[in-house]
Amino acid sequence: MDAIAAISTATGIGGIGIIRLSGKDTFQVLDRIFMPKKKQKIEEIKGYTIKYGTIVDEENQVIDEVLVSYFKAPKSYTTEDMCEINSHGGMVVMKKILELILKNGAKLAEPGEFTKRAFLNGRIDLSQAESVIDLINSKTEKEAKAGIHGLEGFLSQKIEKIRRRILDVMADIEASIDYPEYDIEELTDTKALDTLAFVKEQLTELSLSFKNGKIIKEGIKTAIIGRPNAGKSSLLNAILKEDRAIVTEFEGTTRDSIEEFISIDGIPIKLIDTAGIRQAKDEVEKIGIQKSKKIAEEADLIISIFDSTKELTQEDLEILELIKNKNAIIVLNKTDLNHNILKNNQKIKETNKTIIEISALEKEGIVNLYHEISKMFGLNQINLENDTLITNIRHKSLIDQAIESTDKAEETIKQNMPLDIIAIYMKNILEDLGEITGENVSEEIINEIFSKFCLGK
Repeated sequence: MDAIAAISTATGIGGIGIIRLSGKDTFQVLDRIFMPKKKQKIEEIKGYTIKYGTIVDEENQVIDEVLVSYFKAPKSYTTEDMCEINSHGGMVVMKKILELILKNGAKLAEPGEFTKRAFLNGRIDLSQAESVIDLINSKTEKEAKAGIHGLEGFLSQKIEKIRRRILDVMADIEASIDYPEYDIEELTDTKALDTLAFVKEQLTELSLSFKNGKIIKEGIKTAIIGRPNAGKSSLLNAILKEDRAIVTEFEGTTRDSIEEFISIDGIPIKLIDTAGIRQAKDEVEKIGIQKSKKIAEEADLIISIFDSTKELTQEDLEILELIKNKNAIIVLNKTDLNHNILKNNQKIKETNKTIIEISALEKEGIVNLYHEISKMFGLNQINLENDTLITNIRHKSLIDQAIESTDKAEETIKQNMPLDIIAIYMKNILEDLGEITGENVSEEIINEIFSKFCLGK
């Protein structure tokens, strides 16, 4: 493939910037702009080595002092000849080097094209490629670890184990169809049912893992709701340990939602501070309150906060109704004022929700809130050491389709239908699993997946 190039480091000022090249003409392009301190023929340079020198323009003017890493095919990220130019950071220098590279024969890489070439050239499968973007986008240590497991091929290995069992039975079915004179159909049926039971067990385990995988990847969307001045913004600031939201003595300060991420037991928690729920006094506040209710409806968890020094109002009762059928924690705030008249409130108790007493102002009771969130979602029980977790909705959908085909194949055998009918459903299982690893996936899906990557990866 032709040489491609892109800046691989993030936009902005930094100590080091990396410009990456890959393709059959990589070293020829590099030779036109790179002046190493010690000149060598490319045949003499070993892979996995670094050379020091300067990048020069058409007039032999020095652009930057650089280190160039050499990777020779097939032992590179893309399996092609590759190099990485390590320059000083800063967009002016890196853009100038990239312009020189493009002028000398390379093409600008598309988003994710380096990883796409690694996939097309067989170094990684499609599920591993998708793990690269998961790793790049990870917000917590556990999410990064899940990405690493995918990149190392944990899911691929499990799928391959399932595929081998199906292919083994398929070989028997094909033999039975091609050579009907041999009486092996009963043996094939028994073997097929055993294999399908194994396949269904493995696929179901993967499908169920998506619940935890989704939490690791997307986090827990958590809405903080309450009436004005109950302490929503103070709670957000206490959790973040910074003055992120404006807090005043006046009601209705928060007009729009504020979103921030924290990590509990290595899981991202998306906190959303919402506008106080009450009878709106103007159109802007009305829009904010409507948005608050919509956020609460869509949230994975609601933290409903109440001023413990005041009796329940009509707005508070509306909030209790809102959380009735939702995952919710009730927080009684302002306990530092030693006047908690809601502690034994019957209407609050009737919700059967966990009740936590805090002082957002004094930052007391916040740890108890963390513990309750962790307990509610079983965060400390998510094990990445021994479990293969599905974090990708595309994979989950294909696995569920394969489970359906497994059920149909089992039913077909039990109804004593012809082996070639059974074979159809087994082929469907193989095709669904092949779409996960990329063995039989459409170009449209491939392009869609890699379009989500950043330039230079």
